[in-house]
Amino acid sequence: MAYQDETAIIQTMAADDLWIPLVDEPIGGIVARIERENEDIAALVESPHRLLAFRTFAYIRCGILLGRLLFENDVPGYDGSESWIETLMRNPEHRAALTAEVRAVAEEVAADPKYDDEGSLGPDEETRARFRTFAREHLGS
Repeated sequence: MAYQDETAIIQTMAADDLWIPLVDEPIGGIVARIERENEDIAALVESPHRLLAFRTFAYIRCGILLGRLLFENDVPGYDGSESWIETLMRNPEHRAALTAEVRAVAEEVAADPKYDDEGSLGPDEETRARFRTFAREHLGS
């Protein structure tokens, strides 16, 4: 099983110049949800390398924060209904702390001058406008 996973990673890395790990675990889901709920965070890390740095450090720092919260708070034993992370996330203070941590990572990555020359992940507004004009003219929409 591990061999297949390693092969998939190597193939992905060979196919793309930039490899962004896919995280299906709770921490990746939490970071993704915070990004979706806070457009300002996503806007800070629009370039491919900024996004890679952001997600890497956001996963690490959220994991550390969740671990600290686990030790600082009483979490009932696992009864099959929800994980300890889900239990912690029900507390609005914990959600706010995680959002603040993710925002701090995004701001730190956005402020890093080594990413200044990168373009955004998607097309800019001028390119979008040109495409809409082209589509209207050639596709009749």
